[in-house]
Amino acid sequence: MSTLIVLLPPRDPAVRSEEWHLPDLPFLLLDKRGEPQRIGRAALGLLPRASATVLIVAARDTLLLAAAVPPLKGPRLRQALPNVVEDQLIQDPQTCHVAVDPVELADGKRVVAVIDRGWFRFVVGAFSGAGHRNVKAVPAMRCLPVPVPAASVEGEETAVLPTPFVAGLLGHVVSTAPALIGELAAPSPASLAAPRIEIAIARGERSALGEGLALPAESIEATLAALAGDHPVTLYSLVDLPGDEPRLSGSRNAAAAVAGALPVGFEALARNALASRFDLCQFEFAAQPWRLDRATMRRLRVPIALVAASIVVSIIGINVQWLQLARQRDAISAQETELLLNAFPKTTVVLDAPDQMARNLDRLRVASGELSPSDFLSLADGLARSLAPVPVNGVAGLDYRDRHLEVTFKPETKVDPDLSKRLAANGLNGSIDSNTGKWTIRSAQ
Repeated sequence: MSTLIVLLPPRDPAVRSEEWHLPDLPFLLLDKRGEPQRIGRAALGLLPRASATVLIVAARDTLLLAAAVPPLKGPRLRQALPNVVEDQLIQDPQTCHVAVDPVELADGKRVVAVIDRGWFRFVVGAFSGAGHRNVKAVPAMRCLPVPVPAASVEGEETAVLPTPFVAGLLGHVVSTAPALIGELAAPSPASLAAPRIEIAIARGERSALGEGLALPAESIEATLAALAGDHPVTLYSLVDLPGDEPRLSGSRNAAAAVAGALPVGFEALARNALASRFDLCQFEFAAQPWRLDRATMRRLRVPIALVAASIVVSIIGINVQWLQLARQRDAISAQETELLLNAFPKTTVVLDAPDQMARNLDRLRVASGELSPSDFLSLADGLARSLAPVPVNGVAGLDYRDRHLEVTFKPETKVDPDLSKRLAANGLNGSIDSNTGKWTIRSAQ
């Protein structure tokens, strides 16, 4: 199953919702074996199609919080989540989409992600309209590498390490309007006028919590140090971003110039997004690959037309064949009726020509003194010739009705399994009733 991973830009709060649009997007296409097929930057309508699409949501658009989530599911949980995060948001929680991490924290709390519902609906709808059906969205903070703590020296006591603080420099942003949903320390007004760098921050247990902001390059170290406090800081800088040169090379150099920043490639960021279990597409945004919306119907027009044409052709062919078989049936029925009337001209009503012919022939045999194969004597004679190893005195009773013979054997009589074969050799059909043990014998003619 092929997978397309796409890095989304941050939302510009200064732009009204009716003017939202997505620029050219960096992407990575993996085949079913996980090998890279294509990497580049393209407009939404020109992105390659894949079985699954993973969106890396910008850090500034998402806030990851730890909260005590009530034990609810479905619509009831969706209705309760805004009240759970209300005290930690600046924005009205009713205008936000809240998703829940499937993995619990050590203290029993759950990580919830908060994102503007209108923007998220616009992004998911845009990809759905472009033909990307199976969409997954992952916060950028969950795509950063998780630093491995250094092992303790043998013989020394293991120190309790403080919670790590991970920051990623994900690229250059031009917008100067803050896009924060939660409460964060904002940069000074003077620094907002300069071009800034997108920062994704991951902290807490397993780097589960996080937020995003945008800072000028010269303010990154001081701001991150103030936010991290006594926690160890690991800083990453995104490199090899498709389409980032030469148009944005200045911003990339500014990000790389930050002291202590470790390089992380776009492919590594994309693979971390693919491995993440946290999917923002929950509740009303849950992936529905087989939903028949307008975009799906446009793609399925030709297959549906072919299926409809095949059904019409099949119906026409079946009806033509039925008409041919009906004519053959009528012709055979007419021949049978003609044969009956020629053999027995006194027949006044023809209902079932073959059955009437058989009955008339039986009457002629009886009238001429010849036994009919269905007569009692004929059936009894055939049974006697077929008994062989079964003793004659083993028969408890014979009943003749409706042109068949019912034979009851004595309880101590053992009937061998070859009796049916011997009956067939004498022109008879024999079957046993498993409930009563009686044998029913008929003429095979």
